[in-house]
Amino acid sequence: MECKEQRGLTVFPVFYKVDPREVRTPRESYRKAMDKHERKFGRDSEKVKRWKKALFDAGSLSGWDLKDKDEADLIKRIVQEISMQLDRTPLQVAKHPVGIPRQVVKLKSMLNLVSSDDVLMIGLWGQGGIGKTTLAKALYNDIFKGFEASCFLANVRETSKDSKDLVHLQEKLLSEILVGKELTLFSVDGGINLMRHRLCRKRVLIVLDDVDNVKQLNALAGGREWFGKGSRIIITTRDNHLLTVHGIDEDHIYEVKTLVYWEALELFNKHAFLGSKEIVIRRDLLDSALHYAKGLPLALEVLGSFLCGRREQEWESALNKLAKSPDKTINDVLKLRYDGLEDYAKEIFLDIACFFKGRSIEHIMEVLNSCDFDTTIGVRVLVEKSLITEGRGTIQGAFGSAFGKPIGKMQSSLA
Repeated sequence: MECKEQRGLTVFPVFYKVDPREVRTPRESYRKAMDKHERKFGRDSEKVKRWKKALFDAGSLSGWDLKDKDEADLIKRIVQEISMQLDRTPLQVAKHPVGIPRQVVKLKSMLNLVSSDDVLMIGLWGQGGIGKTTLAKALYNDIFKGFEASCFLANVRETSKDSKDLVHLQEKLLSEILVGKELTLFSVDGGINLMRHRLCRKRVLIVLDDVDNVKQLNALAGGREWFGKGSRIIITTRDNHLLTVHGIDEDHIYEVKTLVYWEALELFNKHAFLGSKEIVIRRDLLDSALHYAKGLPLALEVLGSFLCGRREQEWESALNKLAKSPDKTINDVLKLRYDGLEDYAKEIFLDIACFFKGRSIEHIMEVLNSCDFDTTIGVRVLVEKSLITEGRGTIQGAFGSAFGKPIGKMQSSLA
């Protein structure tokens, strides 16, 4: 039990011809043995207290008990379960997980892992390239061994274009949690019924990464009653409203934000310099690169790697080029959310990005409303999808938000 606490090992007790309650309380032979120890070492001795705690903790764990059962069958079950646990390996997180550990601490508190009486769903929300997947992987690695089974479903948006793809994702989720079971599904509804039936008594950890449609949530984690008590479901998305629609309240939605200055500097340096002391870059160029990236991990990694090993003149030229047109790798990631907007929201977004970035909310609303835009709902949708941010009475565009020239009613009215 000390190894479990100090080294994070997983413990599976085998109660061989003894009731777990006898160990936990303790009772009968365990009580007699403890009485002897108390007489020998003293009832209040630290050694006896440690033994009592260890027995209570071990007796409270989920494991196997053999009473009148067949020993050979029990051994097979033990071998199967231990093999399954040993096969569960941590995920590859990031080469330089700067800023991740402090956020994992916050999320573990939000997950309330000490409680096993409820099923909890939380959302990780933020713009593309901000590190939601990296954070979810780090969190998963830190806690997955505390669950009976776990599954990290990556790239849900990309791999679920239609209902057939959702069936495939359901099969993948079930196969990872029900190890050794060959399952074939023929429809989303069939998958839902099977998940509800087979997972309702299992304490599981499931991560649904990059969700962008409520159909995906309904097919993969439709309700808390699908899962056993103590289960935790983590959803990463760029759409805050999607989490609200799924019944996740504000207290369980974590907004993943850009890195603070010193973290951004550390991450950029790790990619741009790789420990090299031969190349010295002016401070103003370094500051320009950090200003361009705006604390976005994707931008810091891409830009740092691009500038790695280059001289000052090349830095100046590269930064001048980026001021005119954004990096394609970064732009493609951020543009995905824009492409999914309805036309009215695209028009509002482009006008804000091109004309009103940093202006007051009241001024933007007044001008756009005068051009017959549905501004109130449009702005709210853009905020929910992490394309613009509100703060101190102004609206700011997300990193790299101006994808093109202004279009629509605003352009014609200003011409």
